[in-house]
Amino acid sequence: MKTIVIVGVGALGSHVVQFARNFGARLRLIDFDRVERKNVLSQFHGQKTVGKNKVQSVQQVMNFLFGQKVEGVPHKLTADNVEQLLGGADLILDCLDNGEARRLIKGYVAETGTPCLHGALAADGAFGLVLWDEHFQVDDEPGGGAATCEDGEHLPFIAITSAFMARAVQEFLSDGSMNGYQVHPGGVIQT
Repeated sequence: MKTIVIVGVGALGSHVVQFARNFGARLRLIDFDRVERKNVLSQFHGQKTVGKNKVQSVQQVMNFLFGQKVEGVPHKLTADNVEQLLGGADLILDCLDNGEARRLIKGYVAETGTPCLHGALAADGAFGLVLWDEHFQVDDEPGGGAATCEDGEHLPFIAITSAFMARAVQEFLSDGSMNGYQVHPGGVIQT
């Protein structure tokens, strides 16, 4: 059974996890952050999980709704633990909004040859990217990036982008193809 490591279970990652439940793969989730009330509006977290670690929240929801257990690592990805947390992955999904952590992932996959799919959202909900590592450039936004999940306005767009990320994983698992997608309100372009 393949192991898929999903780094970041916020806006993109929390939705990708629910779509990944039928992949027949072992899922390992990595995120140090806690669920805030505002996250419930755009992320796959419930009101009762506010204050819990996001990994533990998704574990609870996946078990309750689908009877599926997923491995959870409630820690921040750092240079000191990158090999330990990403080790053994057959596929890594980067669902982060943090340039420093994305660079750690890019360095790890370059060193190990592990396939990696990156997902990214524009803060205003106007654009989403689903790109394999060789086509993805880390883009640091000034001030650490703007949140895409403050008020729930972009939930449908977040879910659509997450669905295309899951589709790219499904295609990869099925036949090894590495399709990427550019998602915008006017449509989707396969890259």
